[in-house]
Amino acid sequence: MKKLFEGFKADIKFKGAGPGRRLTDEAREVPDHHVKERPPPRKAPAGEAQVAAASAAIARLDSKQGKGKAPHHDTVHTSVKDTEVTQEVKVMPNNKTTGTVKDCIHNIMFRCPLTGEILRKEEIESHIKKSIEMLSSADPISASIMKIHTFNKDRDKAKIGVETMAKYLKNIIDNPNEEKYKKIKIANKVFQEKVICLEGAHEFFEAVGFEKKLLTLQGQEQQEEFYVLGSDALDRIKDLQSYHDSLLSGEPLIAILDRQPQIFVPSMQAANFNLPDDFYNLTIEEIRSEQKLRTEKLKQDSMLKTKAMREREERQEIRKYKYTVLRVRFPDGYILQGLFYAQERFSVLVDFIRQHLQNDWLPFELIAPCGQKLDNEEVTFSKCGLVPSALLTFRWDEAIMADMEATDGYKTESVLKPDLLSNAISLT
Repeated sequence: MKKLFEGFKADIKFKGAGPGRRLTDEAREVPDHHVKERPPPRKAPAGEAQVAAASAAIARLDSKQGKGKAPHHDTVHTSVKDTEVTQEVKVMPNNKTTGTVKDCIHNIMFRCPLTGEILRKEEIESHIKKSIEMLSSADPISASIMKIHTFNKDRDKAKIGVETMAKYLKNIIDNPNEEKYKKIKIANKVFQEKVICLEGAHEFFEAVGFEKKLLTLQGQEQQEEFYVLGSDALDRIKDLQSYHDSLLSGEPLIAILDRQPQIFVPSMQAANFNLPDDFYNLTIEEIRSEQKLRTEKLKQDSMLKTKAMREREERQEIRKYKYTVLRVRFPDGYILQGLFYAQERFSVLVDFIRQHLQNDWLPFELIAPCGQKLDNEEVTFSKCGLVPSALLTFRWDEAIMADMEATDGYKTESVLKPDLLSNAISLT
């Protein structure tokens, strides 16, 4: 599929070069939409000093966990549904004309899972649809399955339709000599209500090998329209089984949120965020007005309402935010920024940070703006109170670093990769 899309990718007109985009035009690898994307493996420690320090670190971790203490972040959970592929930080060069930025995020951008194109929110859906249509001529089976799972927004209705279609195929596979299973009456009520109403269903039946024919049934004078499976398709029962399985296992193609990673030099403005309107379900004016009222009545409300009522209102408030922009300040003052969904799990941020560390095998801790250590990787950003923006503090595990620094030959290195720091920009 990757080679197929490389051929006509340049012909797609929806280019995502919106204002404020800080990504280069380097080619991106087109992922297989059936394969779950995972973070890259951690680098093993190099050198005798690091190997010795790593052994000591592991021993200390095992000792701590044996005493019932919470495990460190050297184990990264990958159970999040919407995992991201590795995104290298691509920033503007730090020079007199382009060395500073004022806004942290200009536009919410998405990546097409088929072509890898980075586009704006209002463009990505039509781009995905056009990409699937372009696939139809080369791989009509895959394209029709994508259409069924992606274009039909009623997921329950689509699920019922897919199961019904799979049942038609299964009857043929299990009973290849039964003529009645090779014909589907198009006017059939079940077929009309559950199957043919789905976008992509017609294309699927044709791709599988069904043909539309007018047939006269016994005892009837008027002809009726049927889908009839061609004889050549019956010779390929194994292929029908493959189509059946692909149909049931298909998933909707979902645009991937672009993290828009950036590195900033040390700045006093790290806690100041200028967010676009896309971050809110409500309009920006409504949010600001409501926040002002909440601030004025905060003390009174907390006295009159129960804890359960306040927690319920807090959850409702959190749902107003769709995204969050998070910054992580490192010990040397440099800042790493990324964009996330408000309902993504904290483990996504941990993976994101590790992609940019020199020593991604070392355990580290993240401290919330309130000073609390964040140690639950399964909790969502909204549940942590990290929406719509937050500045977190990075620090190595103190005990592990003590072992590292006590090791002969160990040299303290910068936390982030040197090539990233050389391209860091200023935040004003």
